[in-house]
Amino acid sequence: MDILASTLVGLVAALHGYILVLEMFLWERAPGRGLSGFDPAMAKATAPMAANQGLYNGFLAAGLVWGLIADDPTGFRVQVFFLSCVVIAGVYGAVTANRRILFAQALPGALALAAVLIAG
Repeated sequence: MDILASTLVGLVAALHGYILVLEMFLWERAPGRGLSGFDPAMAKATAPMAANQGLYNGFLAAGLVWGLIADDPTGFRVQVFFLSCVVIAGVYGAVTANRRILFAQALPGALALAAVLIAG
C-alpha cells in the first residue's frame, strides 16, 4: 500500500506541477485557453490572476514532493497536510468556479489522501 500511496501522491504532485505550467506560462496560448475557455482578449486580461493561481499550485506540488522525500513521521504529516489542502481547494473551486475541478483536483487528492492514511 505504501507504493500505491506514494504513486498517487506523486501523480497529484505532477498534476499540480502541470497546472502551474498551464496557468503561469501557457495561459494565453492554446493549452491555457482550452482549460479556461477564454478568448485571447480575456486570457490576456486574466493572465496575472492565472499566474498567481499557478504559483499556489506549484506550492502544493512542492509540498507533496517534500512529503514524499522526507522521513516519517514528517513525510506522512506533510503529505496529509498538503493533500488536505488540495482537496479543500478542489472543493472550493468546484463550488465557486467550475464543477470540473471537483473531479480534476479534489477527487485525485482525496484518493491519494485515503491511500496515505491507510498506508500510514
